[in-house]
Amino acid sequence: MIRTRFAPSPTGYLHIGGVRTALFSWLYAKKLGGEFILRIEDTDLERSTEESVNAILEGMSWLGLDYDQGPFYQTHRFERYKEVIDQLFEKGLAYYCYATPEELDIMREAQKAAGEKPRYDGRYRDFTGEPPEGVEPVIRFKNPIDGEVIIDDMVKGKVVIGNKELDDLIIARSDGTPTYNLTVVVDDWDMGVSHVIRGDDHLNNTPRQINLYKAIGAEVPKFAHIPMVLGEDGSRLSKRHGAVSVLQYKEQGFLPEALLNYLVRLGWSYGDQEVFTIDQMVEFFDLDSVNSSPSTFNTEKLTWVNEQHIKMAKAEHLAKHLAPFMTQHGCDLSQGPDLAEVADLLRDRAKTFVEMAQAATYFYNDFETFEEGAAKKHLRPVAEEPLRVLLGKLEQIDEWQAEAIHAAIHATTEELEIGMGKIGMPLRVAVTGGGQSPAIDATAQLIGKSRCIERIHLALEFIENRKEAQ
Repeated sequence: MIRTRFAPSPTGYLHIGGVRTALFSWLYAKKLGGEFILRIEDTDLERSTEESVNAILEGMSWLGLDYDQGPFYQTHRFERYKEVIDQLFEKGLAYYCYATPEELDIMREAQKAAGEKPRYDGRYRDFTGEPPEGVEPVIRFKNPIDGEVIIDDMVKGKVVIGNKELDDLIIARSDGTPTYNLTVVVDDWDMGVSHVIRGDDHLNNTPRQINLYKAIGAEVPKFAHIPMVLGEDGSRLSKRHGAVSVLQYKEQGFLPEALLNYLVRLGWSYGDQEVFTIDQMVEFFDLDSVNSSPSTFNTEKLTWVNEQHIKMAKAEHLAKHLAPFMTQHGCDLSQGPDLAEVADLLRDRAKTFVEMAQAATYFYNDFETFEEGAAKKHLRPVAEEPLRVLLGKLEQIDEWQAEAIHAAIHATTEELEIGMGKIGMPLRVAVTGGGQSPAIDATAQLIGKSRCIERIHLALEFIENRKEAQ
């Protein structure tokens, strides 16, 4: 059984790099009929927060990255880690290290001065003397001294590390709490993880963890280390490059599937295709096509992908995501047209839901003033007669449909022998308050007859006041 996992640390928000790792793991499991596990690695008790845990869970939920097992919390498994550490002691593969921080600093400085790589020198590895007083020891793993670790990485290829390059890593702190390198190995073993897909910043940990898997008698999973996501300036993606939390993209009006589509293309390709549905991602994804070099995050490209997804999504789906933004604008969605119809009408004119909501407010909220520039240009005395003639025709319409509205506009142009622009633009400004909207007949249909009539009267009053002022 293929089992992958996403194992974030709740010391901050769920960020873009983490989401891409989760996505690749999720897609690999889905494609091969496996299981995807969510694990919260919260052993850093000082920095882990409930707020961060909630942000991770909310982010995964918004993205639709559903997990088959979990979330598992490492803080609930301390007894299990202690049990494994005890077994390592029994095998002679763990020991207490009494080196103080000051002692380790002196050791590293001496190594640097000698041109050596700073590393723990194993001074307590075979210690049999009397423990120094007042020192709470850490527990270290006895890493093999000879031989080498071979990583057949599914993205980076074959990586070989000599054991002499690795020191004896700490597996439990002086307060007894287990460290990352131990907990991750025990968890992967207990949870039957077959494939570890993670960022290549973890590659340095992998040889140490492989030696631990072998020491505890666990099957070593397959590894795929995916390259980093960089900011547009070429440095590692960080807070200064934009959104801190993936949920900020939700607040900025992006569709979750568009964000996933953009992220899957950061380091993976399927021919020249740029836009993918979730089902297509699952169908086409494979680790063989993951690039081994870093990718650059580009907000402009993400916005373009979002625009494509808005154009192809079902109207009801758009309405679900648009609704919170409409509420922020004070729109009462029960007092106006079906939001799905509004979203369908506006889908070709918006790159995000923030833009779409701004463009949709006139369907629900009445206004007392017109956009200054549009009114100055189009609500002029010359527009009074066309608007009055059209108003009379609109008032006679029994079934308020775009076809009937269009016919009334056309009849007005013929009666007055004027071009469409002479009535279309004044009507647009009158019923929407501004100079931008989709087709005016479809727009007017959704705004509703009574609202349109009221707003045309308001526009005529505006023109009258303008005439008097002149």
